Amino acid sequence: MISCTHISKHYGNVLALSDVSMQCKKGEIYGLVGANGAGKTTLFKILLGLVTADSGTVEITGDGTKKIGGIIEKPALYPYLSAQENLRLFAKIQGADASETTVENALKQVGLPLHRTDPVRNFSMGMKQRLGIAVALLNNPSCLLLDEPFSGLDPMGIEALKKLILQLAERTNMAILISSHIIEVLSSVCSKLSIIHEGTIIQTGTTNNILAACTKRYTLCGKNIQQASFLAEYDAIHVGQCMSISATTEEIPEIILKLTQQQISITSCKPELDVQQLFNLKRS
Repeated sequence: MISCTHISKHYGNVLALSDVSMQCKKGEIYGLVGANGAGKTTLFKILLGLVTADSGTVEITGDGTKKIGGIIEKPALYPYLSAQENLRLFAKIQGADASETTVENALKQVGLPLHRTDPVRNFSMGMKQRLGIAVALLNNPSCLLLDEPFSGLDPMGIEALKKLILQLAERTNMAILISSHIIEVLSSVCSKLSIIHEGTIIQTGTTNNILAACTKRYTLCGKNIQQASFLAEYDAIHVGQCMSISATTEEIPEIILKLTQQQISITSCKPELDVQQLFNLKRS
């Protein structure tokens, strides 16, 4: 488990964090959502012990050899070394086992190929993120912090990293805390979210509840959906084989049922998140 209570931090006259409290439990994937400059990286540096808070406390518990591992912004790798050489070097720095078996297992754990012996500067951003996570997992931490891990990744890279994070939570039962400004990505892996704005946590809750509160429109797609005249009651906007409608979470099942009764098969239903509403949420 990793938790912080009443964390505040100033940089000169700038208040970076104000009375921040949060808790990520064992086996939980917890998301911290905020725009660039909201305070996410500062908080993560404090949790990792890289920066000292002005006030507040941090508590990290677990059964791992080391309590916490993490990546801040981008993985700090040696670009002229291979993946194996990077892992061996970081293992020695951390006092971990640097044997060939351990290095190969670390690469397998994050889905990296064993045959690559070229410098990691040749790796894609997604591969570098995976290698950074492998480094963070050396010594079996109880908690894992990932700061903006999806930045710079293409859609396939994002999906691959999401799958890896879900597998890690399931297999290791560690507490995983992820920060991002892309809520659509976090919402697909995190069971709980905190919204941080200008250094303050303005909302914390389950992912479903937060998304529901900030979703006023949905995009429904399906063949011949434009023939469903009743969708006009929902301020419908026609876009190809899709309709964007204004509806509540409670109304959507009834609308889909009615479309099905009219022999219109819905192939997808995507919420349209109101980002402005998301950051206007009041502290609960």
